[in-house]
Parts: sequence; structure tokens; C-alpha cells
Amino acid sequence: MRHARARRAALIGSAALLLLAPTLAHAEPATAASATTALPPELVTAIQRDLGLTAEQYLTQADTGQQLVAFANTLREKYPDAFAGAWLDPSGNPLVGLADGAGKDDARKAVEDQGYLVKDVPNSERALDEELNRAHDWVATLPAPLAKLIGAAGIDVVNNRMAIQVSDTAQNLGLQLPDFLAAGDAFVIPLPDLGSLAPPPIDPPGGLASQGGDSFAGTDMADMAGKAHCSLGFNGTDAAGEVVTLTAGHCDPNAATAGTPAASVAFDMSGEGVFGDRFGTFARSVTDDVADYSVIRIDDHATDRFRNNLIRVPGASSLAIDGTADPVVGAPVCKSGRRTGYRCGTVTSTDFVMNLGYRISHTFAANICTIGGDSGGPIVTGTQALGITSVSNFSAPCSISRVVASLSSDAPWVGATPINTILRDNPGLSVNTH
Repeated sequence: MRHARARRAALIGSAALLLLAPTLAHAEPATAASATTALPPELVTAIQRDLGLTAEQYLTQADTGQQLVAFANTLREKYPDAFAGAWLDPSGNPLVGLADGAGKDDARKAVEDQGYLVKDVPNSERALDEELNRAHDWVATLPAPLAKLIGAAGIDVVNNRMAIQVSDTAQNLGLQLPDFLAAGDAFVIPLPDLGSLAPPPIDPPGGLASQGGDSFAGTDMADMAGKAHCSLGFNGTDAAGEVVTLTAGHCDPNAATAGTPAASVAFDMSGEGVFGDRFGTFARSVTDDVADYSVIRIDDHATDRFRNNLIRVPGASSLAIDGTADPVVGAPVCKSGRRTGYRCGTVTSTDFVMNLGYRISHTFAANICTIGGDSGGPIVTGTQALGITSVSNFSAPCSISRVVASLSSDAPWVGATPINTILRDNPGLSVNTH
């Protein structure tokens, strides 16, 4: 048996991306092919390119994923000692993990009666959550320079284990994983780079409808140089009936002032670094251990531009959002952003912890290429809102992402805040769905 320290060193030197789920394929087509007319051609192209799915298969698997989420929520509540997660396999078939524990036989019957498959695993979801919490506590004891080397951690439900992301400089700086993680897994990829690389395509601002995926700049009025270039997320209405739009919390250059007279201001972008019209102020910005999002209240003169339920990529037709959804591992998802347009993948973790200089728990991850400037953009499953883009491990152009992954196992992923987390955190807030 290898010494624990040797195992930890090997762990930190590993380069396996453990949260990466297989590409979905070979699902049965949806019965209503006409549903695909709701999808923009550019999105259909991304689905085929990134997922190997037809539009019908994408919509069918997205719907199956939401049915699985509802069933899993009930099973988790009824059999917490046996429930070990739920996911879609590479063909889009629902699976439910069950561990030895109280109620396992009854849980198995419930799963099989539902027509789903059971996978027997050693660890319950509750046990894995406890291990993840221990990892959080361990990171909290580290000196700041070492804590920053931990980029992310999460539950790899398909393989029934915890996964932790460690910077590739960690070993040289003396970081050693504790004994309780020695038998676990880690993957090594660079910490997030949210910087700009090249000018993106930008739609003309002004009287046109503003939609998820469009470019904007958030600016601290006390320091015009302190600005963040991001993407809009989903349009909606707050509890007071005010028109709002959502984006990432770190897109507010001065989040502490949100909702005050000194709040940061949002502008259209008419070119890289070129401001267009002002359209709103940051009413709330959250960058804590639960979420990364901002609510931008739209100025009176611009409200009509945001009274829509649309997302798009620059210069392309729009996708109409018709509901909200919860993430489930294996479900097909797509995102829109000002830098990389439509990109698609599958959910790889629904219990994910990100490090943006502050830690965000209970987010979800997907194997989608996303780079700086896409932050705040919308993520959907089917035609439903799923989340807001927060962070990515990738800074190179998406056109070379597959080459990088084949050479280094450093596949791109994105971490996101679930849309329903944001709605629960803001009673009365709603996303436009008509």
C-alpha cells in the first residue's frame, strides 16, 4: 500500500477531469418534431456540433432530465440514507444511485416502478455531502495563498465520489491534501481567467430588444476605469413590478453599493471598450458562499427593450424562454454569451463549489467552453432557464478546446448559479416566460 503522502502527491499531480460526463447520443426523437421550430438555427447547429444530438433528441432529453429531478427530490426526502444521486446516462436514460441504508429496498422498488434503472453504489448522497463539507472546513484552515490553489470541488455523482480541483502549482508550493481526501480524486486545471482575449461581435444597442447573451458593461460611477464587460442573462420582473435583467454578481464592479444611490451603472456596449447607452443600475449583487448573481433594475426609458423572454447570440435569431428548470447530471444544456455564442454540453455536477476569490457552494457545472466576457450569460436546458454563467477554467478560443482536451485532459467546464436558487433568494422575482 502506498504511503498517504505519496498518494496525496500523486493526486495533486493528476490531470484527469473527473466531472466530465460523456457526450449524449442516440436518444429517441421527440414525438412532436414541431417543437424544434422554437430553436434558433444557430442553437441547433451548436447542439449537433457539441452534443451529437438532433434538436428533437435535445428537447426530449431535457424534458426527461426535469422529470428525473422531480422524482429524485421525492426519493431524497423519503430515503435520505439510501439515496445516492440521479443522472442521465450517455444515451439519455435515467439512473438512480442507491447505497446501503435504511429504506433501500423500498427505494429500489420505487425507482423500478418509475421505469428507471438502479445503480448500487457504496456512498449515499448524504455521506458525500458530509465529505464535501469536511473539505470546505479544511480549505478554511489554509493560509490564504494556499486556499487560492483550490479552484473548485464537487460531488461526482456518476462515479460516486468527491472531486476537487487543485492548481497545477499546488505541489510546488507545498500544498498537501489531508488524509481523508487521500483516497479521493483531484483534477488539475488552471484557476479561472476572466480576462478579455479579443474583441467580440456586438449587436447595435439602443432601440432594439435587449436579450440574454447581449453585451454590456457594469461601471462603478466613482471610478469609470473600474468596469466589467459581461453578458446579460434572463429578463424578468421583481417583487415591486419593476423590469429587471439578471447577470453574474462579479459583473458588478462595486457589489457592496448595489441598491444604494452609489450603485454601479449598466451600459450597452457598442464596441470593445466603447460604451453605448445607459440602461440600468445594479439593485442587488450577491457574491457570497451561496450564489453569484446580480439583479439590474432597468431605467424607465429602456424598460420596453427588456420586456421580453428572449436569449440569443449576436446577429442571430432568438430563443424564447418558457419556464425554469433544475440541473441534473447528464442533462443537455446550452449557453449563450457575448464571446463564444451558443455552446452546448452536459451537466457534470449539481453540488459544485467554485472559487472566485470567494467561495460559492451548491452551484452546478457543465462541460461547456466558456471564456471571459461570457460571465452573466444564460444557460438553458431545452427551452427553460437553468442558470447564470459564473466561471470557467478555459481562456483559449473554443475552436481549440477539443485539441487542448485531447493533449492534456484539460477539458473546458463552466460553473453556474442555478436560476431557481436566485428566484428563491428573491421572493417575488420572476423570469419572463412569455
